[in-house]
Amino acid sequence: MKSIALTLHLPLFLLSVFAATAFAQTRTFSESDVEFTFEIPDARWKLVGKTPYVNLVYNTAREGELEIRKTTAPASKPISEVIRDEEQKLQFMPGYIAGKEENFSGKLRGAIFNFEFVRAGRNMSGRFYFLRSDDTVYILRFTGYADSLRSLRVQTDIIARTFQVKK
Repeated sequence: MKSIALTLHLPLFLLSVFAATAFAQTRTFSESDVEFTFEIPDARWKLVGKTPYVNLVYNTAREGELEIRKTTAPASKPISEVIRDEEQKLQFMPGYIAGKEENFSGKLRGAIFNFEFVRAGRNMSGRFYFLRSDDTVYILRFTGYADSLRSLRVQTDIIARTFQVKK
């Protein structure tokens, strides 16, 4: 009886794994005039600008927005100090509440800084990835409605994990 159940369930399990893989297709962001590349996990992420910063939105900017900036910081400067420099600008946002800082690694290593704020009476959140490449720190600035950005966390992590500087 167990072998019959196994014979029936194994093909269904394998089919579901392959179907999940097929739906999880990503596309690569790689523009000739941009020095970095990363994977975009969902077709709803759209490029809306490249100057002065690369900017993508998820459906609408309120649902999820990504702005990629870079700053120069000597490799000897701890990433936590780079985060503090950025936080000094953020603390003037209405309803700003600092969140926790987390270590992060993907193609580049760094940290994540989470925070909350209010825009037009709505609870918003930010999730900034600080990724170091020698003396340059790339800041992937994700913002959006708090509940929307929370649901996009897997996607923001994929984008940050695959972010790399072109050689």
